[in-house]
Amino acid sequence: MTELHALETEPIELLGGIVGSSNETFLVRLGEACADVHAVYKPELGERPLHDFPPGLYRRERAAYLLSQHLGWGLVPPTVIREDGPFGVGSYQLFRHHDPDEHYFTLYTRSTGHVLPVVLEGFGDPFGLGLLEASADGAGEDVQEQLRRLAVFDILANNADRKAGHVLRGTDGRVWAIDHGLCFSEDLKLRTVIWDFAGEALEDETLESLWDVVDEVPAEVADLLEPAEVRALQGRARWLTAVGELPGDPTGMRFPWPLI
Repeated sequence: MTELHALETEPIELLGGIVGSSNETFLVRLGEACADVHAVYKPELGERPLHDFPPGLYRRERAAYLLSQHLGWGLVPPTVIREDGPFGVGSYQLFRHHDPDEHYFTLYTRSTGHVLPVVLEGFGDPFGLGLLEASADGAGEDVQEQLRRLAVFDILANNADRKAGHVLRGTDGRVWAIDHGLCFSEDLKLRTVIWDFAGEALEDETLESLWDVVDEVPAEVADLLEPAEVRALQGRARWLTAVGELPGDPTGMRFPWPLI
């Protein structure tokens, strides 16, 4: 049985709440035969009301996964929607085992040989990044490529909450991005810690993927969003292809708080 199949079909066992989340979030296990398959469950019932996002943030979690898959980037762990959860309808995202001490700032710093992330330039080195060991030969370049692609993804999805702690390094060696409930707004709400690739040209392969979104947003993504949000998504893809490079933040204010 594949992990995705277990996520979609297996019985759900509630293990406990995940502390530190702004909305109610739970860790679940999927079926007795799948002891190692766990997921993060975000029920609509546990969402705090927001003035700028409608209820149903769990749908945006699913839309982010589907968009990442459509682009061929595989940045977001498999995410499904189920109605049979302990607290009703919500999203289930496959839990990726990872080192909890790693996040965007540590990954970027290691991969670059201790270049301080742009967002932290005004704060000094509050997390002691200069003490980290650099990535092993070859690993740094691969991590940077994944982070660069994530920077494009966040602009495309209009991510309003890309904290450093929402970027994981899985035990499989891959970079994974989580927490996409505050994405896809029609209005510009971009808040991210990933500004370190500003001015870098987008690769042809990335541009081709973006043009796919300009041409048509997959129906399974569009069905989870409002029509105006779908048009805005295509507009951001069109803008990125026209500019041809990753933008910077001239205001110096488009980062989330807290940073991690």
